[in-house]
Amino acid sequence: MDGREEVKRSKPSFPLSFWELSVASTVLIAFLLGLFGLYFTMPASDYSFLKLPRSLQDLQILRDHLETYTSDYTIQVLVGYCVVYIFMQTFMIPGTVFMSLLAGALFGVFKGVALVVFTATAGASSCYFLSKVIGRPLVFSLWPDKLSFFQDQVAQRRESLLNYMLFLRLTPTLPNTFINVASPIVDVPYHIFFLATFIGLIPAAYITVRAGIALGELQSVGDLYDFNSIATLFLIGVVSVTPTLMSKTKS
Repeated sequence: MDGREEVKRSKPSFPLSFWELSVASTVLIAFLLGLFGLYFTMPASDYSFLKLPRSLQDLQILRDHLETYTSDYTIQVLVGYCVVYIFMQTFMIPGTVFMSLLAGALFGVFKGVALVVFTATAGASSCYFLSKVIGRPLVFSLWPDKLSFFQDQVAQRRESLLNYMLFLRLTPTLPNTFINVASPIVDVPYHIFFLATFIGLIPAAYITVRAGIALGELQSVGDLYDFNSIATLFLIGVVSVTPTLMSKTKS
């Protein structure tokens, strides 16, 4: 009897309780209300082109239409961009790379990088706190092996956790989505999570935003990260953990 009860507890039919689902639904509704409110402040027009881009072709269509609105309704476009990006990060919706490309195409390198780093950090933080409330059963259900690995690594690197988190943000060792949702589960303090996210996303944001300026020249998303780009990110990541490795060697 105890064995059967243990199996039932370890394999729930749905990973979220009613309370946890209610919290997630409330956050989702708040984002949707914000988007609808923004939509109604825009001038009357055909907005059939407004959709989350899933390909470079979708992104180019969106860029072509939004260029006109960006000059005339800069605040609305900025707020709409931020809400959509943070929404996607919060609920782990794929496609933020297209949003980063769009920032470069609409706002240029300097403003685009600042916008992407701000929204990516805000979205990651939103995902962190939402996961802190409801994420534990979801993470255990979706990524049990990755979670165990991440938990062990964090436990071993408590004294130099910022360097390790920077390394993860700078390199594709673990997906950013997983880091966002798993960090509160393995007790990564928010101030370390925030600093590593804010600083660590800058190089990748620069690469993506700069590519967005020459959007028409991209053939696929894979063109963003060629060998030189990936090697550069890994080099920066290695530099970020070098002090930790040196201190361990001395001790």
